[in-house]
Parts: sequence; structure tokens; C-alpha cells
Amino acid sequence: MRPRRRSDPERRLLTWARRRITAQVAGVFSLAIALLGTLVYCVVVDDQDTTARRDLAVAAQSASIAHPPPCVWLFDLRDDTVRRSPGAPRSLPVRDALDRVAADGRTRVDVVEAGGHTYLVRTERREGVPVQAVRDLYFPMAERRRLLRTLCAAEVAALLAALLIGQILARRAIAPLGEALHRQRRFAADVGHELRTPLTRLHVRAQLAARRLRREPDPLLVAGDVDQLVTGIGQLGEVIEDLLLSAQLRQRRRSFGQADLAALAEESARAEAARAEQREVTIGLRRGPGDHVVRGAQPALRRVISALLDNALRHTSPGGHIWLTVCSGPETVQLSVCDDGVGLDPRDGERLLARHVGTPHAGGLGIGLALVSEVLDAHGGTIDVDGRPGAGATFTIRLPRAAPDDRGRLTSAWRTAPSPWRRPSWRSSRSAARSGGPSR
Repeated sequence: MRPRRRSDPERRLLTWARRRITAQVAGVFSLAIALLGTLVYCVVVDDQDTTARRDLAVAAQSASIAHPPPCVWLFDLRDDTVRRSPGAPRSLPVRDALDRVAADGRTRVDVVEAGGHTYLVRTERREGVPVQAVRDLYFPMAERRRLLRTLCAAEVAALLAALLIGQILARRAIAPLGEALHRQRRFAADVGHELRTPLTRLHVRAQLAARRLRREPDPLLVAGDVDQLVTGIGQLGEVIEDLLLSAQLRQRRRSFGQADLAALAEESARAEAARAEQREVTIGLRRGPGDHVVRGAQPALRRVISALLDNALRHTSPGGHIWLTVCSGPETVQLSVCDDGVGLDPRDGERLLARHVGTPHAGGLGIGLALVSEVLDAHGGTIDVDGRPGAGATFTIRLPRAAPDDRGRLTSAWRTAPSPWRRPSWRSSRSAARSGGPSR
């Protein structure tokens, strides 16, 4: 039996708030409908009673006993003899009321139960003769019952509608709070992921520098490691600054500049060189002809490449290889990160790009690829996933090329900059791929 997953406190809080708002809205609507229905019922009953009493008074004063109004019967008392209208019920008249009016002359109006029926009875003197007008209340009371049933049905329908409306209003009212909590959780997850890789690099680089200093305490021998530490700390500062400013590309658009994707790939490969050496993994870079300039945010694109490299390193066994391949097309620049590690099922490609999803890779992918997908989406780019279990994986990103003028300026500046990183030509890289690299 599968255990039930316990909901987090934030979800329980949102559910409680939504139910409370729904109950309050439903209660207000139901109370309003109930008050309106009560008012309508009271008005209708009062109007019926007033009309019945008025019609009965007119009938008692002027109507003929032989031809009374509909649903009204007339009786009079002359010399202790009662005359009645044709068709009058045998249970009528109310003789006690006739005798009292004959004795004191005071008009009386009563509601009387007689013979299983309810009557409105008016007894008064007309030209000195006691007269009694009786109206059957069956039809008015039947109308009241129908009205009461209608109002009750309306109240139930209003309650259901109020619950539905309350649910909708509650969801809309709670949605901003839920979104805020969701962003808070995502921010915490993003912080954990974004800081983990730079800190791991710095830790590995610092360990290597410390070992070299212990073996040969010559500062010149560790100058390159110290430079890499300084560069890594600067990149870590950029990550922290972006996180603190909530500069996530899906939430707030930033003005993009120009970025050389090949230069960023070379920089990321150089930054991961120490960790790759420690894990006995070889990283190779292949660059196609021409420039590889895209329009985007360099720190964000650098973290995209870093996340792909980090994923490849974590799933490549000692002695394995990772290839970074950059090439340009007419409209896009393509970067592929290929490894010969544990591989993956290509059918799980879409799931790998979603947050909080388990994967067939050993060790899990965390949220790094989800962040990659979000950043590429903000840049108008795409990512494809390919691979086979046990035969490595390939992640390919494509980004729109930058404008020709800007590409020319940035590429010239990059080519004149010195770099200790070896850049193999496209021809030699393809030859190396045919001879020793995995087929993709």
C-alpha cells in the first residue's frame, strides 16, 4: 500500500484560506437571499390578508345573500333564524359570533377552523341585522405554500451558486499568495542549484592549489589556479547578484547584449578543467568556422553551459569524454554537450526539462535542466535531448544569431584577446570524433 504524501504547511494554509473565503461568500449570499425571500413572503401574505379582509368587508356591507362574491358566503340572523347563501358549507355560520354581534353590535373578524377548513369570518350589523361574511382561505393558503416552496428552492439554488461563486472568488483571491509561495520555493531551489556548481569548482580549484603549494611552495606554479579562483569568485558574485535582484528571465525582461557562445563554452570548459581532471574525465571543445555570436545575457548563458557541463560530469564515469561542439547556421548558433556516460532514454527528454522530476540518470538531475529550459525560452532558444541508456547523452541548444554588425565587432575583439586554451579546428575535431568520439 502506497503511503499518503503529507501536504506541506503552505498548501494546507492556502486550502484553509480558500475554504474560509468560500464559506464566507456562500454565507453572505445565502443570508441575503434568505432575507429577501422572507421579505417577499411577508409582503405577499400581508397583501393577501389585506385584500381578503377588504373584500370581505365590502361583501358584508352590500352583497346579496342570494348572490355573494366568489368564494364568499353570507349569513344573517333574523328572529333567531339564520339565512344562508346557496352552497354554503353545513359547518357554517359561526353562530357564537352572530349571537355576540346581535347582543353588543360590535364588528368581529376572526380566523376559524370548521369542518377541516380554514375560514376568514367577518360579523357585523347591517341595517340592524347581524350579518356574517365568510371566505374560504384554501386558495390563499395554497398560494402561500407554493410561494414558500419556491423560496426554499431558490435558497438552495442560491446556496449552490454562492458556493460556486465563492470557490471561484477564493481561488482568484488566493492565487497571488500561492504564486508568491511558489516563487519563494523556486527561489530557494534556484539558489541551491545556482550556488552549488560555482562553489564546487572553487572548492576543487582550492584543493588543487593547496596540494601544489604543499609539494612545491612556489607561488608561480599556482598562479593559474589563483587566477581561476578569482574568476570563479567573480562569476559567483554575478550569480548572487542576479538572485538577490530577482533577475530571473521569466519574470523580468532584461536588455540583452552580445555574447560569443564559443567563448562562453571555452570559458566554462576551462573553469571545469580542474574538476574534470579530478574525476579523470576529458573535456574537448570543437568550434566551427565563422563567428558564434548571439544576442543574450552572458551570465545567464554562461550558467546554461555550466549546468549542461555539470550534468555531463556527474554522469560520466572516470576515463570518459565530454565534447562541446559549437557551430553556426544561417539564423541560429548551435551548442552541443555530448558525453559517453550512463546515457538516458530519449523518450524522457521532456521530463528532464521539468522541475522536481525523477530521471533515469544515476544521481538525479535536480533543477539544473529546468533552469536551462527557462533561460533558453527567455532568449528565444530551444534545447533538444538525445541519448541511449549506457551510450551517453547529447544536449543541444540553439539560439538566434545576433545582428551582423554587432557580430563583426565582438568577434574581432575576441580574436585579438589572448587565451591559453587550445582551440582545435573544426576539421580536426570532426576527424577526432570519427576516430574516438561517440556517434550521435
